[in-house]
Amino acid sequence: MNAPAVPRQSSAMAIVSLVAGLLGWSLLPVIGSVVAIITGHLARAEIRRRPDMLEGDGLAVAGLVLGYLMVAMAILGLLVAILFFGGLLAVIAAAS
Repeated sequence: MNAPAVPRQSSAMAIVSLVAGLLGWSLLPVIGSVVAIITGHLARAEIRRRPDMLEGDGLAVAGLVLGYLMVAMAILGLLVAILFFGGLLAVIAAAS
C-alpha cells in the first residue's frame, strides 16, 4: 500500500513576505519593504530545502517583487528630489 500523502503547508515566511510587501506599499514603506525582501529570500531558501513539506514560492516571489519595487521607487524618488533641489539651488546661486 502507498502511504497517505501528507498535505504541504504554506511557508510562514512566504506569507510574512507577502504581507510585509503589501505593507511596504501602504503603511510602512521602508520597514515593510526591507522585511519583505529579507523574509522572501529566507522563505525561498526554506522551501527549496523542504519541497516535500512546504509550498508558497509564489507568495515569497510576490513579496520580493513588491519589496524590491518599493526600494527602487524610493531610490528613484530620492534621486529626482536631489536633482530638482540641486538644480533649483544652482539657479538661485547663478541669479544672485
